[in-house]
Amino acid sequence: MTATPPQPYSPSKRRARRPARPALRAALRDTLTLAALPLALGLALPAAFAGGGGTRRWFGGRADSQRAEAQAAKDDAAAAFYELDTAQRDLRISIETISAVDDSPAAKRAAADFTDLGRRIDEASQRYIQAVDAHDLDRDDLEASAAARARTELTAAKDELVRVNADLDRFAQSLGPLLGKAETQLARLAPAVERARQALLAASNGLDAVRGSGLRADDLAARLAALAPELTRLNQGAGQHGVPQTLDRAERVSREAEAIRAEAERLPERAAEIDHRLVSLRTRAQALTTRAGQVEPVLSELRRRFTVACWQDLQHVPEQAEEHVRQAERKLAEARAARDEQRWADATALLSTVRALLNSTDEAVSAAGDRLKRLNAVQKDPQQEIERTRFAIRDAQRLAMAGRSTPDPRHARPLDDSVARLERAIGTLEGRHPDYWHFLTETEGVRQSVARVVAQIREERGTGH
Repeated sequence: MTATPPQPYSPSKRRARRPARPALRAALRDTLTLAALPLALGLALPAAFAGGGGTRRWFGGRADSQRAEAQAAKDDAAAAFYELDTAQRDLRISIETISAVDDSPAAKRAAADFTDLGRRIDEASQRYIQAVDAHDLDRDDLEASAAARARTELTAAKDELVRVNADLDRFAQSLGPLLGKAETQLARLAPAVERARQALLAASNGLDAVRGSGLRADDLAARLAALAPELTRLNQGAGQHGVPQTLDRAERVSREAEAIRAEAERLPERAAEIDHRLVSLRTRAQALTTRAGQVEPVLSELRRRFTVACWQDLQHVPEQAEEHVRQAERKLAEARAARDEQRWADATALLSTVRALLNSTDEAVSAAGDRLKRLNAVQKDPQQEIERTRFAIRDAQRLAMAGRSTPDPRHARPLDDSVARLERAIGTLEGRHPDYWHFLTETEGVRQSVARVVAQIREERGTGH
């Protein structure tokens, strides 16, 4: 259907029209640039909407009464025709809004249903136009029977227009959720694009400030330049690229631009942090060089006083420590060069490697001194280690018996094994050259086994502690 009547009709016969959607129309005009829908109801004769104007002679009697009733039916049909046309045009805007924003199956079904309704509207409109064309109510010689036929056909056409309009109205009501979602997306569109533009501007200003302080920030500049095509697409608008795609693009550009701005803002702090780490790690490497030189005297004492098993795993510590420190110093030099070239990521990665090397060296160097300290303590008084381990076993046994007359075999068996293992470890202290290190590793292993049993008991009983 395609036209509006050329003259107004009686307000008393006009049904209430649907509420206007100014926000929707404005959003479509601004973002989708929809062309105004043409009105092309050329098939409808101007006389279709005439109220009986023109010069004619009136004759009294039944013919005039039938003519008046036919004219009233014609006016009612014209009003129904106009109302349906208006409703269809309003609904077409809603469908185009949904289709522009939503490509879900539900949205596609709505568009297809609207097309089907359009065919019914065209059929009802054609019936109305044919009825109008078939009867000239202004004829002087209009017979009463012809006027009656005209009234009947025009009334039937009007009734069909009203039925189709009612179906159109129900369909419009069913679009509520889809249309609400589409309007929400349209409402988000302009602010999202503006946020993206502002984020890009802030990132650009941040880079300018960093460069003004003497830092190049080449990697950040490259990342910002890569967003230029995205800004171009945003400026081209949703009409060309689609509303969902434009929203996603705007949000992605905002996130990336904000990340660039934040990194640019932190760059001076990052440079200072790298400078501090360079100095700190170099100092630590020098200190480890000194400590590594003290490992050999410790090993000499271990060799002199204890069995081979107590120190053989430590005999390569001095050489390993020296090599690790040399590697760390080389990596430090590379990190300094990367910092001078403002390759921040490379400098950070190299410093992490240096730290790992120095940590492993520190642990190895400390292990020799710790070993001698522990062996001295157990050689002097092994009973302290024995009592410490027995206490752990007894505590676990009490927990296993709490609330029970006999322990659970799943708990009792490993605890009994721990008792036997401790006794065997104590037995290794007898003899002329006790293996104190084996004794210490065994008691530590017993305590770990007992701790696992305790954790199992507490978990099963749900004590949580």
